[in-house]
Amino acid sequence: MKQSPLDAVHRELGAKMVPFGGWEMPLEYSGTIDEHLACRSRSVVFDVSHLGTMRVAGPQAFDSLQAALSNDLGKVGPGRAQYTHLLDEADGSVLDDIIVWWHPDDPETFDVMPNASNTDRVVDAIGGTDVTDTRAVLAVQGPEAKQRITEIWPEAGAVGRFRVVRCDWQGTSCLVAGTGYTGEPGLEIAVPVEAVADLWRAITGAGVQPAGLGARDTLRLEAGLPLHGNELGPGITPLQAGLGWVVGWDKPDFRGKAALEAERERGVARRLVGISTEGRRPPRSGCAVLVDGEVIGAVTSGNYSPVLEHGVAMAFVTPSLETGTAVEVDVRGSRLPGRIADMPFVG
Repeated sequence: MKQSPLDAVHRELGAKMVPFGGWEMPLEYSGTIDEHLACRSRSVVFDVSHLGTMRVAGPQAFDSLQAALSNDLGKVGPGRAQYTHLLDEADGSVLDDIIVWWHPDDPETFDVMPNASNTDRVVDAIGGTDVTDTRAVLAVQGPEAKQRITEIWPEAGAVGRFRVVRCDWQGTSCLVAGTGYTGEPGLEIAVPVEAVADLWRAITGAGVQPAGLGARDTLRLEAGLPLHGNELGPGITPLQAGLGWVVGWDKPDFRGKAALEAERERGVARRLVGISTEGRRPPRSGCAVLVDGEVIGAVTSGNYSPVLEHGVAMAFVTPSLETGTAVEVDVRGSRLPGRIADMPFVG
């Protein structure tokens, strides 16, 4: 089990540590609901150092990534971030969803950031150098996030949405991106491991509350953001997940393009929707979704929404269901009433 460079700091703060994607990471400090609400109303900082970082560099880097990944890097440029997918060549399903940071000071260098458990798969597909062990990544999120960072680090606080800027923190070069996974404004900071403890303490000293992966998951669910292994994965294509905008249809070719074009032509057999349920009892992954007593799909992610104070879920269902359709979710043999809902649930 790998450990974050901040492992000792998390334990000093009394974090509940859990295994996640081959790493031991903080699940919560003061409690998932408290941390969730702090992110929605103020600001929090997550340690997301478990995410991989593959550095792809050189004259062929752009062409290599264009051929491997679904989105079109030609739509952005140096100093920008882009969300994209690595697809299975045969069926177009999502092997991983990825953020690419295009270095602002070198047009031939890209940091490709896969999910923790998929790092080896992505390395096999795109090559590059694994620099995960050389840096930590902090995600500062919430409506006050940039204000708090500006108080201690004005250059970083000024970074715009999906921009990537190189900023010095007390003489240490960092990459700062206007990205996140909560539905709130914020920043993600890649900092060399030797400087991360000091930066973490400066951020929390500015009034930013530590938060764990429990809140990160409930926040992304409220925001309608997919999780690989739930809403994305083997057998699940971007089109089924409602993410056709992640596909660079005009590119000459990329892995899985032919399979996606064929699916687009025939239409998807299922699609991802939101479900809003009644009461505090949450729907859970794997629960059947029914309409008029007939199973029409299954929940992929579900939980209690701290903001809405009732259950919310994401589910794959037959594609004809419209927003507002009454459904039931089978939770251990009892039927939980709900309705198809637009996403994001909050935001």
